[in-house]
Amino acid sequence: MLLKQFFTGKIAHSSYILAGKTSCAVVDPRRDVDVYINEALAMGTAITHILETHLHADFLSGHLELAKKTGARIYAPASASCAFNHVPVSDGERIRLEDMDIAVWETPGHTPEHVTYIVTDRSRGDGPVGAFVGDVLFVGDVGRPDLFPDRSEELADKLYYSLHDKLLSLPDYCEVYPAHGAGSLCGRSLGAKRLTTIGYERAFNPSLQIKDKTAFISSLTTNMPSAPDHFGRCSDINRRGPALLSELPALESLTPPAFRSRMRQSGAAVLDVRGYAAFAALHIPGAWHIDLSGNFPTFAGWVLPPDQDLLLVADDYEEALEAKQWAARTGIDRIGGWLAGGMTDWALAGFETDRLGLLSVEDLHAMLTGHQTFTLVDVRAPQEYAENHIEGAVNIPTADLRTRWAELDRGKPTVVICSAGIRAGLGACILKRQGFREVYNVAGGMAGYSAAGYAGPCTVCVIPHGSRYFSNFIG
Repeated sequence: MLLKQFFTGKIAHSSYILAGKTSCAVVDPRRDVDVYINEALAMGTAITHILETHLHADFLSGHLELAKKTGARIYAPASASCAFNHVPVSDGERIRLEDMDIAVWETPGHTPEHVTYIVTDRSRGDGPVGAFVGDVLFVGDVGRPDLFPDRSEELADKLYYSLHDKLLSLPDYCEVYPAHGAGSLCGRSLGAKRLTTIGYERAFNPSLQIKDKTAFISSLTTNMPSAPDHFGRCSDINRRGPALLSELPALESLTPPAFRSRMRQSGAAVLDVRGYAAFAALHIPGAWHIDLSGNFPTFAGWVLPPDQDLLLVADDYEEALEAKQWAARTGIDRIGGWLAGGMTDWALAGFETDRLGLLSVEDLHAMLTGHQTFTLVDVRAPQEYAENHIEGAVNIPTADLRTRWAELDRGKPTVVICSAGIRAGLGACILKRQGFREVYNVAGGMAGYSAAGYAGPCTVCVIPHGSRYFSNFIG
């Protein structure tokens, strides 16, 4: 038995190859699957099995893509009622992979149809070696049951049973292979370790220390972080089967005149993925802005319209290709072109541009201690804001500005701040799209403001590998 983990940053997704001597299985594959094909070739094995633990809510899975390219069979929970060709599996069934016996345990709670694959390597012994737990159990956390709001308490109840009566019956030495790590919104406070064991989680996982079921349910159905928009779409797309990547539009290089013509003729929206400082200096009026260096796929899936054509502005073609790939992972598929020559050529063509203000933390402090009238909007999550914020700041999380912008006065200068500047860049572009004329982003955000000595330390910033929500549960 050989295990290989693949960690996809930004969406903090873990997928796996479970290999024997000549064949292997891929567990919970990401949408772009060549990484598994190349690894299997390097191992000298053939991909024969594709195992899905559940219908993933935060990304589009690569099960159809991988099956088409390799001929492997897809195994998915029977209760998921998947519309594509697959082997439906349910509690008590077993899958054989050379010397490995893979038992199927139904473990609902994070989602209704969730299963766990328990692996026993018969060449070594009869005890379970590891468990592919999907999103029901993480390092230091458990799967959130509130992605189905009308069923959150029911699912939390099932999650308690799946954990305490099923997974915790495994021996302490049994390894745990979760589908996500720190940074994912599939839980609330995921740890930075990539792998763990049943014994480690039994001893140190805070959620597993809550023995009372009522208290456990309450802990997972109150004060949960917001779920991005694409969480409500991806599960059903994965059930039907995502479009194959080969079927998506190619990324066409467009001159500024062709780019502007495409905008006007098709009603395509513009997505600018450059750094927030570059966007602030010069951008196409009305453009969306999501800084590629941040959690780009999550915010792309969260705020961008999935049914609208998009045109990219990037620093170069390679960056545009990278943005297209990340966007596709969360179901933003309709990206057909990019601005060749970037904003420099756009400006040289004499086309209209816009900008927004960029403040240093010193600038902000001078404004706060002076007599200028303005609105300060903190677009971080409520948990971050509660831990440490500037007095008088209005807390409206970035994505919520799409509807809550009306709570602000468009006639006042508006300063947007987040932890570093990336989310504030998105927030600022949302306000500009709503007709706010004088908008500023704070470079460095609360991290810089704290580093300058104007606010207390930012716990989220000093634990860079932790979940952005982790700070709410320490100390």
